[in-house]
Amino acid sequence: MGRTSPRRRDARIRLGVLAVATAFLIAASPQTETSDAEDRAVLDDAVAESVTGNATAAEAQGRIDEISDDIDALATTYRTTLQQTRALRVYTEQMEVLIAEQEAEMESLRGQIEQVTSVGREVLPLMQRMIDTLDAFVGLDVPFLKEERVARVQGLRDMMKRADVTLSEKYRRLLEAYQIESEYGRTIEAYRGELTQGETSRSVDFLRFGRIALLFQALDGGESGMWDQEAKAWQPLDRSYRIAIRDGLRMARKQSAPDLVRVPVRLAGVTP
Repeated sequence: MGRTSPRRRDARIRLGVLAVATAFLIAASPQTETSDAEDRAVLDDAVAESVTGNATAAEAQGRIDEISDDIDALATTYRTTLQQTRALRVYTEQMEVLIAEQEAEMESLRGQIEQVTSVGREVLPLMQRMIDTLDAFVGLDVPFLKEERVARVQGLRDMMKRADVTLSEKYRRLLEAYQIESEYGRTIEAYRGELTQGETSRSVDFLRFGRIALLFQALDGGESGMWDQEAKAWQPLDRSYRIAIRDGLRMARKQSAPDLVRVPVRLAGVTP
């Protein structure tokens, strides 16, 4: 059972009071000389009018109760809608702040992209010149690891044509190639390779001391030579350097402890 509203209780009380008052008035009416039939007729008319009035009042009160319920429902809906409106207003304000920050970030990224594009237009020609310089340097340098170094430069040229390699990666690998070439100047290295002289080619052991000296020794140790950078040719060495070159090969391969090695060095205008 639902709880009866105060308005409905008041309406029922009023109807009851009205009925009691009507009956009281009828009972308290002074007696006249009219006949009993007339009295009953008058009483019936009064009762009928009272009943009709009560029914009309009850019907009106019912409509009032329905209107009151509708007002309560509308008031509840209004309060709920008002709360939702306030929440949406706060949410909208937060979204406006967030959108403003995102637009500022997008503008910053656009500027960075334009800057990267501008830098790329300037860096690419520089990188091409760096590759050309490295290629020329390898061609003019002492001919150690010639095939490996030429292949490295060609790899850089091929890389510059690739769209799947980022500009930063291209620049990194170019600097790495320069770093490798720089390391050659302060290291000692031994490797086996092919020595071509005229139409003949044979396997020998090469010994490199930085870029100061490039020597070779036959696998049987019977022949040694050095590269003459000024003459761009191999010069034979006498047998006195055989043991020194052998010791240098062992040290470069970490087969013996570092020690002083007497090797020939070609100075400008001086023959060893």
